[in-house]
Amino acid sequence: MKIFQCILWIVLLCVSIESWGQEKRAYRLFNAEGKEVEYRDMLKVLKNQDVVFLGEVHNCAIAHWMEYEIVRDLCEAHKDKLTIGLEMLEADNQLILDEYLGGLISSDRFEEEARLWPNYFTDYAAVVGLGREYGLKVVATNVPRRYANMVKNGGFEALEKLSAEAKRYMAPLPIDYIPDEEAAGMFGMMMMGGGKHADPENMAKAQALKDATMGWFIVRHLKSKLVHLNGNYHSDFKKGIVTYLSKYRPGLKIATVCSVRQDEIDKLGEENRGRADFYICVPTDMTMTY
Repeated sequence: MKIFQCILWIVLLCVSIESWGQEKRAYRLFNAEGKEVEYRDMLKVLKNQDVVFLGEVHNCAIAHWMEYEIVRDLCEAHKDKLTIGLEMLEADNQLILDEYLGGLISSDRFEEEARLWPNYFTDYAAVVGLGREYGLKVVATNVPRRYANMVKNGGFEALEKLSAEAKRYMAPLPIDYIPDEEAAGMFGMMMMGGGKHADPENMAKAQALKDATMGWFIVRHLKSKLVHLNGNYHSDFKKGIVTYLSKYRPGLKIATVCSVRQDEIDKLGEENRGRADFYICVPTDMTMTY
């Protein structure tokens, strides 16, 4: 009997080890040094920051779920001291957003008038809903896309033609822009690949207008703590929005989170090192939202 029990135990152990080896992980979290970390340890650090940037791959389902969890836990930690900001909402829609969150207009009117991203309902509505649930300010931080398009087509000079009213929805002019050869080169490659024609330098300037505007509205609405959702590009390497935010209000404690996709997620790829303080690492074959 004891021999049988011993054999059974060995068989069960082997099955358990095999099953463990075949485990499919949906994501892993890493810190800046590439060390895997637990969610609670990452959250502890994020709670102590003035501003947290949640960089994302816009169509990554796991990243959006993790963003929601982080924002919800920050809501619980900071209560009414927290403000939520989103790249996905444009500054000239702040009044509509406020009216919706305040219960003055219906969700139908908000959805009809706010020029929402196509994936708003699957990926961002729940985060905006947290603002409503906790009674928090939600800030539409991005420049209206029509003004970014003006810069893409005509450079910063095109903005000088705008009225004082229009300029309220962007960072103060002139934008402190430092030519970025790397960014211009990236946009040039994108244009070549897509068969489109545009000045790569002006495209980089349009992105700078977005970054400066998001940084500006973060500063204007920062009471105590703020968490901001944006594409990785806008906060990677603590550049983009972070550069302008630090100019507008030096001395803030800032942490960045970056979403990355890798074929293998057992460790952080060398190509991703240095991009952020924390990483949400997701398999490349993970289901996308669009």
